[in-house]
Amino acid sequence: MIGLKGKNALITGATSGIGQAIAIKLAQAGCNIAINYRKDPEAAAQTQEMALQKACGDIQSCGVKSLLVQGDVSQESDIIEMVNTVIHEFGSLDILINNAGIQTESPSHELSTADFDRVIAVNLRGAYLCARETIKHLLSANRRGVIINISSVHEIIPRPMYISYSISKGGMENLTKSLALEYANQGIRVNAVAPGATITPINQAWIDDPEKKASVESHIPMGRAGTTEEMAAAVAFLASDEAAYITGQTLFVDGGLTLYADFRETWSA
Repeated sequence: MIGLKGKNALITGATSGIGQAIAIKLAQAGCNIAINYRKDPEAAAQTQEMALQKACGDIQSCGVKSLLVQGDVSQESDIIEMVNTVIHEFGSLDILINNAGIQTESPSHELSTADFDRVIAVNLRGAYLCARETIKHLLSANRRGVIINISSVHEIIPRPMYISYSISKGGMENLTKSLALEYANQGIRVNAVAPGATITPINQAWIDDPEKKASVESHIPMGRAGTTEEMAAAVAFLASDEAAYITGQTLFVDGGLTLYADFRETWSA
């Protein structure tokens, strides 16, 4: 990818799944990577080792810099410290990947206020605060930069039983567009990647169950779930100079899920 080598990137929630794949992909493209974790430094270190091995082969002589940064994105003080640490260690921050996210399953009328607030605090408020601190840095340093929000197909597809998650991703769409519009003329691009059903550890329950897996895939026109590598490839593209004229957009990487496979056959006059 053009324009990624030597850039400094922060990936939140990068200990597994899509976040881990993004860290690896960016390292392979020559980015210096800051790997955020909340409470599992061992998992973060594993991401770091995988990324450097795939980027360089020989970790000891790898030209890609890496950094582990602890922080809970639901906490403003953690975010400020995390961003400042990356800037101090790398000298600047060029790319922010807002990947950290959680979800809570519950009938909407039974969802507690605490659980609702927790999901919004991580998925939406945390993404905004990370973006805010990154934008402050970019403006003060007079640097161009890229922010990519990891959204979801549930940005536009309602998801019963996951009301707080759906709201957070719907809000992320407008977060992406609003920031993109506000800072476009200052060299800051803001986009989102919206994964569909993806093979990750958090989805292992339906991946390992043939009946559930078939049910999930029946709604996907391409007939399969996506991989974390496919999600990471889309992120790397949007972060690169090859996407220099793209801002304020959500790229759905979903095998056609948002085309609504249930309506493949004509059903109305």
